[in-house]
Amino acid sequence: MTKQNKVAHPYIPNTVPEVQEEMLKEIGAKTIDELFDGIPEELQYKKDLNIPEALSEYELRRYIEGILNKNINTKEYLNFLGAGCWNHYVPAVCDEVNQRAEFLTAYAGDPYEDHGRYQALFEYQSLMAELVDMDVVNVPTFDWAQAAATSIRMAGRITGRKEVLLPKTISPDRLKIIKNYCSPYIECVLVDYEEGSGQINLSDLEDKLSSNTAAVYFENPSYLGFIETKGQKISKLAKSYDAITIVGVDPSSLGVLAPPSQYGADIVCGDLQPLGMHMNYGGGQSGFIATMDDLTFIQEYPSRLFGIAPTVVEGEYGFGDVFYDRTSFASREKGKESVGTQTALWGITAGVYLSLLGPNGMYELGKSIMQKSQYAMGQLGNIPNVVASRFESTNFKEFVVDFSHTGKSVKEINQYLLDNGIFGGKDLSEEFPELGQCSLFCITEIHSKEDIDRLVSTIQKCIDSIGSNQERNGVHAKN
Repeated sequence: MTKQNKVAHPYIPNTVPEVQEEMLKEIGAKTIDELFDGIPEELQYKKDLNIPEALSEYELRRYIEGILNKNINTKEYLNFLGAGCWNHYVPAVCDEVNQRAEFLTAYAGDPYEDHGRYQALFEYQSLMAELVDMDVVNVPTFDWAQAAATSIRMAGRITGRKEVLLPKTISPDRLKIIKNYCSPYIECVLVDYEEGSGQINLSDLEDKLSSNTAAVYFENPSYLGFIETKGQKISKLAKSYDAITIVGVDPSSLGVLAPPSQYGADIVCGDLQPLGMHMNYGGGQSGFIATMDDLTFIQEYPSRLFGIAPTVVEGEYGFGDVFYDRTSFASREKGKESVGTQTALWGITAGVYLSLLGPNGMYELGKSIMQKSQYAMGQLGNIPNVVASRFESTNFKEFVVDFSHTGKSVKEINQYLLDNGIFGGKDLSEEFPELGQCSLFCITEIHSKEDIDRLVSTIQKCIDSIGSNQERNGVHAKN
């Protein structure tokens, strides 16, 4: 509302003239301008803002939808991309619950506007703790990378050390975020992997462990899809130097794989996106951190934790913050880390997903994924000159396919697939050039046998086209 046009704005609250007058009277001011008296005159902009004429609501909607319609989504194209954002089935009830008004703008919750959010997050924490076989789970972080970085910083504060060892097979994007969070206090040192299996090279790990190692971080399944079978040995080596073991995990695997706590993990972290969250470009991610009920670890959580406690009323219970004094909300600039924004809505969503599936559902999910991914690897491996999987290890839902001997680059194969309505695998030739022309494919419970067969036959046609082109070129040369 302006002085010249005293009408209420449809989207800006408290612009009705009568409402404004009532509010000004309540606070003892005559005009809105009086509210800015504390700003020096030279800093006040007195001219009209150069704002172009706005589109109508209909025109704006049509314009934005035109831009959005340029995107091709996984409902239109068959998708085999993963590498940190996976195409899982999202039960309708997940969207139904997280769209409720009391949850939709869920930041993390405060007592005066809780509306059951504390309880919902407590239930999520309890379900997640059971899945990862830990006692304590935090209110979610932004994503796996932030969860891993925060876990490493927790380990650094607990041990007072300045170095973390990580596998070379880690996602380069995730590593960049970890380095950003840990700099300049903690140095990231990469550990070699075995060429044949992809597993962490234990000899190199032992050579790089020292009294300055705060933690050893590895992932299971790894970024390249294989299952790390040396978890117990890695943990034992770390503990021999009093270092903390941190394991990053895809929670969708825990229905069929042992939780990291069973092979020595002190801190477990990972991504919540597989648990009821749609794929999004640049958003919709969420991470978690979990530990045992050990005060040494609990006091280093920077993020919020919710617990249950009896109230003054007999038989009644309430939900609230646990150990609030450890957060930056309480200690402000003296906090270990800033709590920052929380992706609480996705924690609630993950809680809905886990409560819906239960232990049997998570087992069926994991079994279905592994059966389908093994079938896909077998069929792709039957294509001449294609190796699937590149590593001699058991895989969960992702695996590396080597096209180095086909005469085609991953870029060319992916373009051919795209032209035929398929999103191919993640091109690894730049992230891991030592692997040659390799691609990371992802199979989940949504893929049918027909989907996988279509992928295989399309790649076969792409590779066969090389021979046809060579034959044609040979005929032209003779002529």
